[in-house]
Parts: sequence; C-alpha cells; structure tokens
Amino acid sequence: MTTHALPASLAEIVDDFQALTEPERLQLLLEFSRELPELPDRLKNHPELLEQVVECQSPLFLTIETEKHDAGSAGAIRLYFKAPPEAPTTRGFAGVLHEGLDGLSAAEILAVPDDMPELLGLTRAITPLRMRGMTAMLGRIKRKVAASSRLHS
Repeated sequence: MTTHALPASLAEIVDDFQALTEPERLQLLLEFSRELPELPDRLKNHPELLEQVVECQSPLFLTIETEKHDAGSAGAIRLYFKAPPEAPTTRGFAGVLHEGLDGLSAAEILAVPDDMPELLGLTRAITPLRMRGMTAMLGRIKRKVAASSRLHS
C-alpha cells in the first residue's frame, strides 16, 4: 500500500519513517513520544472521560472531541491521549496518530486504512503484540469517530 490513501499530514509522517533505517525509525518514534501533548486540564482529573485501549501493553487512554462549525455541523476531530512516560513505544505511536490525525474531519480519519501502522516500517523492530496495540489504537479512534459522526449527523 502507498501513502496516497492517507491524509497529507499522516502521509508525510509515514514518508519520514520510510526514508529511515530501522534504528533511525525507533529514534523517530521516541521523538514522537516526547512530543505527545499533555491532556488539557478539563480532562486531566476526569479519567471517566477517557477510554482505555486494553490491547496496548502499557496503559493508554484516549478520547476524541468534535469541534462545531458556526452552523452547528460537525467540524474537526480533536484527539487526546494519556500514556505514561515509561511507555515510549505506546506514547510514540499515540504521538504519530495525534500529529497525523488531530484536526482532520471524521471522513478523513475514517478513510485511514486499518493497516496504516505497518507502513511505519517498525514490524521487525517492535514485537507483534506492540504492533497489535498500535493497530488497536487506530481502530478505537475510528470507532469513536464513527459513533460521534452518527450522533452529529
């Protein structure tokens, strides 16, 4: 699969990963782990607003919010993640998804292929269990976006 099926922001990240050697890809994943934004204050003390992705080996929680256009229609999807600093792989992939998907429309996010994590070229460097966690994270985001889209349509 090529990156032309991906939103531009995510395609650029995938291209960056694919241009590197495997050890360099792990370094880039660590950079994304350091760049994952903190939760906004309104979510920090409300774990009930976040959903755990149980397929991840490390505790990862996420939620989405849909911005409203002036006309009341659904706008950009905002993504929020909580992952411990001692879980750099999980945090790194959350960072990739945040940078690549945050602010896109529901349709753009739902069009991302389920096997997108494999495009990062990490399948030999990261255990299959961790790769499943990455795929599950994307799947959870897409399910939440689909459910939210049905509510707002």
